[in-house]
Amino acid sequence: MGFTGIPDDAFRYYEGLEADNSKTYFTRHKQLYEEAVRGPMLALTDELAAEFGAAQLFRPYRDVRFSKDKTPYKTHQGAFIDLQPGIGLYVEISAAGLFTAGGIYTQASDQVARFRAAVDEDLTGKALESVTDALTAAGYALHGDRLKTKPRGFTEDHPRIELLRHKSLYAGVRFEPEQWVHTAAVRERVAETWRAFGPLVEWLCAHVRGSELPRR
Repeated sequence: MGFTGIPDDAFRYYEGLEADNSKTYFTRHKQLYEEAVRGPMLALTDELAAEFGAAQLFRPYRDVRFSKDKTPYKTHQGAFIDLQPGIGLYVEISAAGLFTAGGIYTQASDQVARFRAAVDEDLTGKALESVTDALTAAGYALHGDRLKTKPRGFTEDHPRIELLRHKSLYAGVRFEPEQWVHTAAVRERVAETWRAFGPLVEWLCAHVRGSELPRR
């Protein structure tokens, strides 16, 4: 079946899971998860695949092996289009609503070094600054792991010091679960945001991973 929106039951499911993150709750509501969360997300990403590429839906289970937080289930459902390793487009539903994002989420130390070298260089750094300025002016927020202080080798008065502090960088926007979220309008709203994130993703693909964005 085609995508018709995110049911209100999806948000109720996650409200309940936040209150009772247990195997008992998940088992009791597994059919609700499949019908109200996983099914609509698969339908949504399938319909967006022709323009943006195939998405991977993340498993609902948390990896608690190395975490102090031993709650077993994620309190959101995310899907990621991996254009290059760690770089791509993301959509998520949770009790808070609908969230979309695009950028780079994980970087090894050598990748962080390439990112900062490209930010430092005037031609490429100013291009990224122009992209991020346009995104924030359009109402999108910049996220990512950041140093609290300046990175080693750079001065506090560097014209792009805020970008240089980033170890990961992505733009995103959250929509509350208003009435339109329960309709097929979600598909175009997600597509609009992903198109807006395109210049950031392209810059990252070109300068962090060292290759152009794959043609589709």
